[in-house]
Amino acid sequence: MKWLYALVVAALVGGLIAGWGYWQRHSVKSAYVNGLPPYNQLRGLAFILEQDCYIFEFKSGEAMYPLLGSHETVPDLPAEVKESNVGADFPAVRILGVLRTGDRFRIASVRQDTSRAGTVISFEIVLNNESSRAFFKLDGFWMMDHSPEKVGAAPVFMASYAVQSVMQ
Repeated sequence: MKWLYALVVAALVGGLIAGWGYWQRHSVKSAYVNGLPPYNQLRGLAFILEQDCYIFEFKSGEAMYPLLGSHETVPDLPAEVKESNVGADFPAVRILGVLRTGDRFRIASVRQDTSRAGTVISFEIVLNNESSRAFFKLDGFWMMDHSPEKVGAAPVFMASYAVQSVMQ
């Protein structure tokens, strides 16, 4: 009987170690880098959408906030941005809403996500009329040009998605 208890304890310890290893391998550490160069000038900047976009999330649930994007950068999204696609069944994404050309938003914070796969920067944004919207914050990751990160610079929004507003 002692051997059975020892076997059960060994299995539990092995399971805990395996679970810890899995958690370590798949975890993401998020940090806000608003005060660090080159990101310290980005918070509060205002932008205007240059194209219609979907508010969406991946069914895998990998994002902290709902995302913004279109078929241009997320091929799983429909090519044409239509209200009728909100709530429709798509294989990899859930479409939660639509934003239209001319909608305005601000960068609320700059987030750095670090995992075994690497480090990425994302802008958390709020819409100007956020009180009338269903979502408090949105994630602009799929609207951003991340190539400046390779040389230590801050990423920017792709001009096809958003341009900086002259009136803050």
